[in-house]
Amino acid sequence: MSEEHYNEGESLKKVSGLYKDWFLDYASYVILDRAIPSVFDGFKPVQRRIMHSMRELEDGRYNKVANIVGNTMKYHPHGDASITDAMVQIGQKELLIDTQGNWGNIFTGDSAAAARYIEARLTPFALEVVFNPKTTHWVKSYDGRNNEPVDLPVKFPLLLAQGVEGIGVGLSTKILPHNFNELIAASIAHLKGRKFELYPDFLTGGLLDVSEYNDGERGGKVRARAKIIHKEKNTLSITELPYGKNTGDLIDSIVKATEKGKIKIKKIEDNTSSKVEILIHLHNDVSPDRTIDALYAFTDCQVSISPNACVIVGDKPMFLSVSEILRMNTDHTVGLLKRELEIELDELQESWHFASLERIFIENRIYHDIEEVKSWDEVLSTIETGLKPHTGHLLRAVTQEDIVKLTEIRIKRISRFDLDKFKETIASLEEKIAQCKFHLENLISYAIEYYTRIQKKYGKDKIRRTELRVFDTIDATKVAVANEKFYVNREEGFIGTSLRKDEYLFDCSDIDDIIVFRRDGTMKVVKVEGKTFVGKDILHVGIWKKGDQRTVYNMIYREGKEGPYYMKRFAVTAVTRNTDYALASEMKGSSVLYFSANPNGEAEIVSVLLKPNPRVRKSRMDVDFSELAIKGRSARGNLVTKYAVKKVELKEEGVSTLAPRKIWFDEKVRRLNVEGRGVLLGTFKGDDKILTVTDQGEARLVNFDLSNRFDDQYLILEKWHPEQPLGCVYFDGEKGIYYIKRFILENNFSTQSFMPSQHAKSFIEAVFVGNGVQAELVYSKEKGKEKDNDIIAVDEFIAVKGIKAIGNQLTKHKIRSVELHYPQESLVESGSEQILSEPEAENSDLPDEGIIGNLFEE
Repeated sequence: MSEEHYNEGESLKKVSGLYKDWFLDYASYVILDRAIPSVFDGFKPVQRRIMHSMRELEDGRYNKVANIVGNTMKYHPHGDASITDAMVQIGQKELLIDTQGNWGNIFTGDSAAAARYIEARLTPFALEVVFNPKTTHWVKSYDGRNNEPVDLPVKFPLLLAQGVEGIGVGLSTKILPHNFNELIAASIAHLKGRKFELYPDFLTGGLLDVSEYNDGERGGKVRARAKIIHKEKNTLSITELPYGKNTGDLIDSIVKATEKGKIKIKKIEDNTSSKVEILIHLHNDVSPDRTIDALYAFTDCQVSISPNACVIVGDKPMFLSVSEILRMNTDHTVGLLKRELEIELDELQESWHFASLERIFIENRIYHDIEEVKSWDEVLSTIETGLKPHTGHLLRAVTQEDIVKLTEIRIKRISRFDLDKFKETIASLEEKIAQCKFHLENLISYAIEYYTRIQKKYGKDKIRRTELRVFDTIDATKVAVANEKFYVNREEGFIGTSLRKDEYLFDCSDIDDIIVFRRDGTMKVVKVEGKTFVGKDILHVGIWKKGDQRTVYNMIYREGKEGPYYMKRFAVTAVTRNTDYALASEMKGSSVLYFSANPNGEAEIVSVLLKPNPRVRKSRMDVDFSELAIKGRSARGNLVTKYAVKKVELKEEGVSTLAPRKIWFDEKVRRLNVEGRGVLLGTFKGDDKILTVTDQGEARLVNFDLSNRFDDQYLILEKWHPEQPLGCVYFDGEKGIYYIKRFILENNFSTQSFMPSQHAKSFIEAVFVGNGVQAELVYSKEKGKEKDNDIIAVDEFIAVKGIKAIGNQLTKHKIRSVELHYPQESLVESGSEQILSEPEAENSDLPDEGIIGNLFEE
């Protein structure tokens, strides 16, 4: 090998080794010094350096952010832009930095003004909780010119309060912010040895489902939703945002979903300033409740967040849970408090020691002994000799440093020495020393008192902003707007959205499933596509919903080429897509003579015409499908005839044979369901309604569509019985009197207000439905005296009047509460309805159960 080639190989070998070492060094640097926060103070290095720099510049006044950034560059070896961005992020969290000027908007995503235009200073909370140079461990900065903290001595679970997000080399972290007061409560619970639970809380508010939070560990997730309210008839309003999204993100996602046809809206207005308000205007034919579900299903109004609590512990990254982080923070705080007490005790004892030395030095006139002494060493030895007879009670031995400090006492101070004042000072020091020792002996109690004081001082406005709620699962196929026109070519066997020259069937969404029945008695379910071959001789094409038991298919078919004729009724609740299912018979030549699809289980009457046959006297027979039980799709069915059939004709349209639907209300997700979750509202037929009554005196009727939303707080939510009167007890703020009224709601209303008084101090105390109600009045104390409760039979006290009536005066006394007592029979629906099971009918008499009284009151 030539020398040239040898040198080239040697050089390459060395470079590869360098790359390996350099990459490990770089990865360690990014993880430890840039991306991942410390578990103890909750800061990334740049954030820690910003806080240290602000404390260094702190004088009580605002500093230009540009000045703070410039000062921080003494400690942080990166550009000013990264420091400014990190500082703005801290400032927007409203905890550590008191901001002035345009610091951006977390709602709209608007960026902050330039660093030279905005100002900042530390908050009182930061000054009290984050800093203490006496308990800080210091190291040299990157250039060796300054000292910077390894960790700031933060006496609070700051990491969980602010949250953090960062990406390193092969590692990432995402810790969600939590509520200030809830963190303190959890820390106190940990110190007391009790269990606690912590859930995220966001400045942007919104709704949050934490059922899969998994204590913030890897593998868990939360679902965050925007808060959407039905503001007016055709207007929705987004008033709070999901975490990590701003109004621009939301509007962009809504526009994209609209362009794709997932949702149907008229226009969007963004009125956000200090509060979020995005108005979504709908067309008159669009359901607001269904649109809300569609917004959650197809836009950023609902997001899934996966936490990943990776933190630096010592000098290593670790994956922890939120509870583990809080325990470590709390234990670290106890350690810091202990260290502060120990330092304070040492300082107090030193003060007591020198004060005692000073008294000995002055009272015993030792300063006179050094008047004739000429050398410094003789001065020190003379003072030491003079002190020896009087130092037996001191806490430690007298040092040369103590003697030097005695020589520095001014003559003026010696001449004005006041023994009584000195004794007061010593007594005060001894009292503080005793208190300090007591706190050290009862350190946990001291830490609890510290947390309690911090909460009282800084936690008044730190209320929870994000509402915790269990979310309902939204079926996207049920809320998607029908944005595609669907066509069929029956002869050639094609279906799809691109066959515009063929037969139009219906509008559907592009995520729907399509069910197809053919004349040979086979069935198939496919996805919506431009053009799909499903087989020739198509009988029926429709939209298929998984688990749909109310759509019933009626069919008459021939078994084989010359076999008997059968009829059957069946529902299709579950299938495998793109699979052929034999509904008639697998015998070759089987065919369907009659088929109908019935969305509400209708059962018609058909006439079967037989071909001429000398053995058959009657060539026409009527078949009533309502006499058939609804069975599985693979069932053979009932025999119609063994003789040849000429044709089948519809004789009479059918009516539904299915039961009235049993509807439940799930209080956790505040939605209706038919699966038996929550409180049974009753059995509902086509025209039945649900009555809701708010504490503002507004009654509303809605249908029992499962897509309806009930996010508001209701005093009453139950099945509506038009004949039952509604009553309320209310306080007239103008007159200062309680009234009671009873009235019948008008038929077929949508929304009615029954509160007579619009005075600002007026309010509704209680609402009730039905007859035979008794109202127990629980009075408040007046002039220190208690008044016995009164029980009023409402029916006897007041008659049913008009909805606009003021009612009768109930009492002038102050009422603490009104307790309603219902007769047992009022909970049972008069004329019990027959409840039939689905899909097969069974007779069962069940009462309706309404939700009566203060359903949502906390």
